[in-house]
Amino acid sequence: MEFVSEIQKFLRNGKKKWIFLVGAVAFTHILLFQSLVVPFDKLRLSDETASSENAVLRNRFSVQESDVSAASGLYVLEKTDHVSVFGNDDGQERGNSVVMMGTGSHGNDGESGLNAGVDNDIDDDEGLDDRIDLERFEDENDIVEELADSSKDRIPQGKADKQREEVSMDKYTNQVQKFESSKANLSVQNTKNVKRPTSSVVSIVGNATLTRNLHVLENGSLPISKRVKRKMRCEMPPKTVTTINEMNQILVKHRRSSRAMRPRWSSRRDEEILAAKKEIENAPDASNDRQLYAPIFRNVSMFKRSYELMERILKVYVYKEGSRPIFHTPILKGLYASEGWFMKLMEGNRHYTVKDPRRANLYYMPFSARMLEYKLYVRNSHNRTNLRQYLKEYTEHIASKYPFFNRTGGADHFLVACHDWAPYETRHHMEHCIKALCNADVTAGFKIGRDVSLPETYVRAAKNPLRDLGGKPPSQRRILAFYAGSMHGYLRQILLNHWKDRDPEMKIFGRMPRGFESKMNYIDHMKSSKYCICPKGYEVNSPRVVESIFYECIPVIISDNFVPPFFEVLDWDAFSLVLAEKDIPRLKEILTSIPEEKYLRMQTAVRKAQRHFLWHAKPEKHDLFHMVLHSIWYNRMFQAKRR
Repeated sequence: MEFVSEIQKFLRNGKKKWIFLVGAVAFTHILLFQSLVVPFDKLRLSDETASSENAVLRNRFSVQESDVSAASGLYVLEKTDHVSVFGNDDGQERGNSVVMMGTGSHGNDGESGLNAGVDNDIDDDEGLDDRIDLERFEDENDIVEELADSSKDRIPQGKADKQREEVSMDKYTNQVQKFESSKANLSVQNTKNVKRPTSSVVSIVGNATLTRNLHVLENGSLPISKRVKRKMRCEMPPKTVTTINEMNQILVKHRRSSRAMRPRWSSRRDEEILAAKKEIENAPDASNDRQLYAPIFRNVSMFKRSYELMERILKVYVYKEGSRPIFHTPILKGLYASEGWFMKLMEGNRHYTVKDPRRANLYYMPFSARMLEYKLYVRNSHNRTNLRQYLKEYTEHIASKYPFFNRTGGADHFLVACHDWAPYETRHHMEHCIKALCNADVTAGFKIGRDVSLPETYVRAAKNPLRDLGGKPPSQRRILAFYAGSMHGYLRQILLNHWKDRDPEMKIFGRMPRGFESKMNYIDHMKSSKYCICPKGYEVNSPRVVESIFYECIPVIISDNFVPPFFEVLDWDAFSLVLAEKDIPRLKEILTSIPEEKYLRMQTAVRKAQRHFLWHAKPEKHDLFHMVLHSIWYNRMFQAKRR
C-alpha cells in the first residue's frame, strides 16, 4: 500500500507523469517485439565457429564433391580458405575458391557428373540441342545478381558476398529440415502480419533459394527487390565496330612495330627467332608450291618459309606444374575440343618439346579453360573472380619458380583456351602472353598480331574426329543458304525475324529437334548448301565457321569485331564471306549477286583450306595442330626484341 501511495504522489506531478507513461509504453513495445520476432541467430555461425571450421579446411583441395540426397534437392555452398593450384611437392596452397556440393548439374552446362561435363557430347550452339545454357557476363561492370528463384526472378548480389558467413552441411541440415517441415513452398505459418529479419543462409531447397537480404512477407512469399534490369554485353550490339579492313591495317601496323617488352637479359633463343624473322621477310617465291594452295594465304612464300623454320628451330617447354583436372586433362569431344586436342598433341609431341626449359623458344601453360569453369565456377553465383584468382596464383608460382616468365614479362609464354570466359580469366596476370583464343574479340582485349584466333571445332567422336567429313559437289548443292541453331545472343533472333519462312531458297531455322535423325538432317543441310550462315551467339565465335569448312560449304561470317582463325596467315576473302551485322536484311541480295564463277573459285578454296582445320590422332603436316603452333611461333617472331 505504501508503494502504491508513493506512485500516486509521484503521478500528481504532470512532468513525471508523462515520463512514466512514455517509459511504460517503450517497455511494453520491447516485450512485444521480442515475443513476435523469431530469432535467426541459430542459423548463423559465430565468428569463432567459422574460424575453427576454416582451420579444419585449410588443407583441403578447393574442389570437392559429396553425395547429397537428390530427393531433398539440397545444395550447400561452401567456401574454403585455400586452393591447391600446384601439382608438385613444393606447391603452395593459396587463394579462395567457392565449392559446390550436390548431385545436380555442375558448372553451367546443365550436365550432371564429371563425365557428362567433360564429354560435352551435344552442344547447344550446334543447332541440335538446348541443354547447355552457358551464362554470359559483362566484363568489369557486370550487374552481379543472385537467383532468388530457379525460374526467372533475380535478387541483387553485392560485394558483401565475399564476406558471407558460410554454413556447412552437417550443421545446417537440421535447420533446413525444420524449415521444410513448416511449409514446402517457403511460406511460414504463424507469421502472418509479421516481417522477418534478414537471413544469411545461402542454400537451395527444392526449387527455391534463400539468400542474404531476403525477407518473408505477410503472405509467406519471397519478394524480389525492385530494380531496373540492365542488359548484359552479350545481349546488345557492340558499341564500336572494327571492320575486316581495319583489322588488316592493325595487323600491318603491329608487324612494323612490336609492343612486347624488351627482355631483361639477352638469350641465344632470341637471336634464333630474330634471324628466322629476317629469313621469312626475304623468303623465296613459293607460289607454285604443290603442297600449298596459294590463293588462301596472305603470302604463301612467307608461310612456307616460316613453317620450314618452325620445324627446324622451334622448341617448346611444357610446364609440369598444375594439378588435374584443370591442368593436363584434355577434352577431346564437344564444343571445347580445340584446347583439348592441342594440349594432348603438344604434351605428347617429341619433335617440338624439350625437357630443359633453357633450350626452349616458347613456354606452354597447359590448362583447360573448360575444366576451370567446370570445377570452380559456382552455378548461378554470377562471380568468376575465383577462376581468375586461380590462374593468377598459378602464374605467380611459375614466375617465382622459374626465371623465364619474368625475363620477358610472359611474352614468350602462350596458352590455348576455347572457353568464352578465357579472356576474362587471363586478364592482367597473363596479359603479355600469346593467347590462342576461340573468343577472338577485339573489343574484349584480343591483340591482333600477338594473339591467335583459335578455330572452335565441334568434335562429335573423339576416336574419329574426321567422321562425316566432306560434302556434295557444287552442282548438287540446291540450298542457297542454311542456318539452324539456338537463339543465343541478340543477333540470331534478328536473322530469324528477317529470313525464317520468308524464302524457299533461304533455309533459316531455330534449334532443330533432338535425336539422331535431326542430327543427320542438320549435317545433310550443311553438305547440300552453297553458303552456311555463321552468326555470332553470346560471343563473337561460333563452331559453324569450321563446321562449314568441314562440310565444304562456304562460311558466311556475321559477327562484328570477330578476328577469323589464323588471321595472320590466311586470306579469308578467298574462301568465305565476312559480312557486317547490319547487312542481315540484304543477305539474299548479297549472296545472289556473287557470280557463279566466283562461287566456284571460293568453293574450291574451301576444299583446299579444309586440311588446315582438321585434327588427327597423329598430327600431319599443315593440319590444325601445326597451324595453331605455327601461328603462335609466327606472331612471336614479329614481336620479339633484342635486349
